[in-house]
Amino acid sequence: MANYFSSKFTLGILGGGQLGKMMLYETRKFDITTHVLDPSNEAPCKISCDVFEQGDLMDYDTVVSFGKKVDVLTFEIEGVNIDALETLENEGIKVFPSSKTLRNIQNKGVQKQFYADHSIPTSPFTRFADKFELTEAIVRKDVSFPFVWKSCTGGYDGKGVAVIRTAEDVIPLPEVECIAEDLVPFKNELAVIVARNPSGEVKTYPVVEMEFHPEANQVEYVICPARITNEVATKARAVAAKVSEAFKHVGLLAVELFQTEDDDIIVNEVAPRPHNSGHYSIEASYTNQFEQHIRAILDLPLGKTDSKAAGIMVNLTGAEGHTGNVHYENIEKIMAMDGVTPHIYGKKQTRPFRKMGHVTIVNEDVAKAREIAEIVKESINVISG
Repeated sequence: MANYFSSKFTLGILGGGQLGKMMLYETRKFDITTHVLDPSNEAPCKISCDVFEQGDLMDYDTVVSFGKKVDVLTFEIEGVNIDALETLENEGIKVFPSSKTLRNIQNKGVQKQFYADHSIPTSPFTRFADKFELTEAIVRKDVSFPFVWKSCTGGYDGKGVAVIRTAEDVIPLPEVECIAEDLVPFKNELAVIVARNPSGEVKTYPVVEMEFHPEANQVEYVICPARITNEVATKARAVAAKVSEAFKHVGLLAVELFQTEDDDIIVNEVAPRPHNSGHYSIEASYTNQFEQHIRAILDLPLGKTDSKAAGIMVNLTGAEGHTGNVHYENIEKIMAMDGVTPHIYGKKQTRPFRKMGHVTIVNEDVAKAREIAEIVKESINVISG
């Protein structure tokens, strides 16, 4: 095994946002040297890595040049140049997850087709090259209302997704490649984090349940364990493991799922990296998702995924009507509460619905944790000061 610890070994991370910053907590713990590339000179990772470079993650030459300086390359955001990753792999740099995995995930149309090709349960869908093709299909009645529209690329945190109920709803959509998915009635939105290392060791985390903000289409609460039957939880973990096996990813794979009215489990989409649905694990799990990602990409033994206690995560997002220098109002009030831990991402400027941090609530009782989470949500405000 390579000597990763207190050595010249260097881990490269593409993307310097909050996920990278939380990954760096773990590389600091293990004394692993890190290089980070991000387009912003104010990236949250800048204060935590050994070497920071500013550059475009979609620029081929920039990514290749950066990757040649490291031994293993990973990413905390899917919007990176895949051709550059492939070049680096061909030159002997280890890239995890691989360029092949990312090619099947980065474009949502390709991702959905991957599920269809591998008999993975997902909602019925149609791919369109652009809005014109979609409009023609609606006129021909090949697509029926309501349906879920998704941009094939560039969508995140509720952007690039819309429920289309009438022809008028199509008008403001951008002129991009897209998919139209059947609107599936569901009871719950669930997620399972799957870890896999190059040796083929696979572990799944407990199923989490997500509660969404009705307007922003952003997760408000992530609840672990999900308030579902053991039978449904077992099924969800099995589907997530099947998705992992199909992608043969290395690192973490966050598998977002729907529990249908009939208790079937279908795949919504995946993210090949640490994920919002796993943040609770920093306080609540034996091995948090960020440490697990590092273990997996370095082919180290995977850690225990069980929870020590129930964990609930509350996203801290910018308040409506506030843009400018950030101020966390009442943060000292929530810090006085038992089992409450805030995480501040290091973004200096707030704007409406921007992810600025999260708070974890741990408790022996998931119902009690959910009550405290409500109080936390109502107490703290992310405003401009």
